[in-house]
Amino acid sequence: MVQGKRETLVIPRALTSEMIEHARSAVPAEACGLIAGQRGRALRLYPVPNADACIDRYDMEPRAQVAALQDIEQHGWDLLAIYHSHTHSPAYPSPTDVSLAYYPDIYYAIVSLQNVESPQICAFSIANGRIQEVKVQVLE
Repeated sequence: MVQGKRETLVIPRALTSEMIEHARSAVPAEACGLIAGQRGRALRLYPVPNADACIDRYDMEPRAQVAALQDIEQHGWDLLAIYHSHTHSPAYPSPTDVSLAYYPDIYYAIVSLQNVESPQICAFSIANGRIQEVKVQVLE
């Protein structure tokens, strides 16, 4: 279900819009979820409730997370990324984000609402505490 990463996360504009709306709807807490796809291209977003409902961290609600992972597997897709939002900080992994990055073979996407008028989405590879930004290609 988890596929080796490519150098670019390819995601349709409709899914980026859905991520931003999910992030906005969760304020003041962080939003979180999963991105599924094939061959490095995102096909579906799985918003998952934040069990912490906290402004500076996320913890995916376990049942919803398992249901999303099962659906991804049933479709034969790959788990491409875990996403979450930062309500007041840049789209860059915090020390907490890095400490919770348990899956080195997927991306970690962050939606920053720091500039409410112009949300930013960035993606990262996080392995062994090392952060590497990867390109996000948004398809029209």
